[in-house]
Amino acid sequence: MIPVWDPFVRAFHWALAASFAVAWASSEHAETVHDAAGYVAGALVAVRVVWGFVGPRYARFAQFVRSPETVIDYVQAIGNGSERRYIGHNPAGGAMIVVLLAAVAATAFTGWMMTTDAFWGSEALQHVHSVLAHAALALVALHLAGVALASLRHRENLVRAMVVGAKRPAAPGDVG
Repeated sequence: MIPVWDPFVRAFHWALAASFAVAWASSEHAETVHDAAGYVAGALVAVRVVWGFVGPRYARFAQFVRSPETVIDYVQAIGNGSERRYIGHNPAGGAMIVVLLAAVAATAFTGWMMTTDAFWGSEALQHVHSVLAHAALALVALHLAGVALASLRHRENLVRAMVVGAKRPAAPGDVG
């Protein structure tokens, strides 16, 4: 096994999942808990963005953010069963990280905006916040499906890798 996901990335991942789940579950009946979970999610995203520039190799955006053409080619390869295994995030996974970070950031930001004098009681902003939260939840479902598919296709437990931080070494044809 080789180290891939550093302790910060792993802690961030599970803390963001938990804070999003708490915010979602508390949205209708526990405003204080909902707000706190939203602020935690927003803060986690902010720190992760910084880590994406200064963290170790596999945490850096430069390692996993790829061009739209590369992402499309990879998704097409998934469709025909010829996608390559990546040690870090594959192109689709990298794109999902960027989109999820943006969705959670936008959801947290609109939630915060609703606490300001300028937007207090704004039904339009509440609607935007709700649409963003639902979109983020749909992205989480897509993320989980992608993890399950990649785990099956490459015979590698990616959930375990995000817990322990290690994956099996690159084999011929894998992308390091």
